Amino acid sequence: MVITSWEGHRWNKKKVPLTASEISNLWTSYQANSMSICVLKYFSATAQDLDIKSVIEFALGVAEKQYHDVKEIFRSEGVAIPLGFTEDDVDVNAPRLLSDAFALEYVKHMASIGMMTYSAALYISTRADVRECFHTAMISTIELDKKSTEVLLDKGIYMRPPYINLPEKVDFVKDQSFLSGWFGERRPITGLEITNLFINMITNSLGKALIMGFSQVVQSKDIRKYLIRGKQISTKQLSVFGSILKDEDVDTPRSWESHVTDSTIPPFSDKLMLFHVVSLIASGIGNYGVALSTSPRKDIAAHYARLLSEIALYAEDGANLMIKHGWMEEPPRAADRKALV
Repeated sequence: MVITSWEGHRWNKKKVPLTASEISNLWTSYQANSMSICVLKYFSATAQDLDIKSVIEFALGVAEKQYHDVKEIFRSEGVAIPLGFTEDDVDVNAPRLLSDAFALEYVKHMASIGMMTYSAALYISTRADVRECFHTAMISTIELDKKSTEVLLDKGIYMRPPYINLPEKVDFVKDQSFLSGWFGERRPITGLEITNLFINMITNSLGKALIMGFSQVVQSKDIRKYLIRGKQISTKQLSVFGSILKDEDVDTPRSWESHVTDSTIPPFSDKLMLFHVVSLIASGIGNYGVALSTSPRKDIAAHYARLLSEIALYAEDGANLMIKHGWMEEPPRAADRKALV
């Protein structure tokens, strides 16, 4: 425990306590990395391509270091160590469920989530050891993104975003039609709108393939039903995004469904698979929010608003399933003052 006092507009530092944001970000990081360790151990055990296996093992090292760094901070503060995920949640001897190429793209995608998460956590943290923890994690994750991108390029499987004509002069929007989309003549799509649609198609396609694989091996009937529904949602949303790009004669990214094997032997526990899907949805909600805020064309913004509400409801149903099965650990929260009184 850290005790501080405010004296003459200066902190009297005896020991600085963890703020609400610090402990929450550390707790979330611990949960995510304990899951990632299980997934990456399995991917490493089933990888056949040595270059891809090397990237997976580097990613595993990054996750393990962050996991242990957070655990050490919790121990020093007397914070209860979350259960997270353990060796009981993974079977590294299970047959291959997903291809090496998928595993590599998965690692790059998780690195992108990590970079955004750690940068936000670093920004809001003040205590030196916590800042060092997130700084180290962010630098390592940037290196992981670099390594995974290089191997994707070397293997010829990196999905480059579409190209557009380079602007040759400065121009300004001349009327309100720039914002229209439902009626009248629609303006060509902007580069930023293309970027967001392309990224959201990639993440949806990855999520769809992962859900397909999980639905083949999950043991619980209600979770299987939930996953099948998720596949249907992904299919529909991919169709919406793809139709916008195709109408603009812009390339769409390839799908990942063919990278799922026919295995029906579970490499992961039902708890891990459900948690993983709900976590990916939470990341997707963030991506949709960014895309919505940076898409001036009304028809595109309306699509994001509608689809965002759909996946938010899906995420809530996933959380309810976790509660039903007794798998949702309660995150750090404020004291219940009414109960205390």
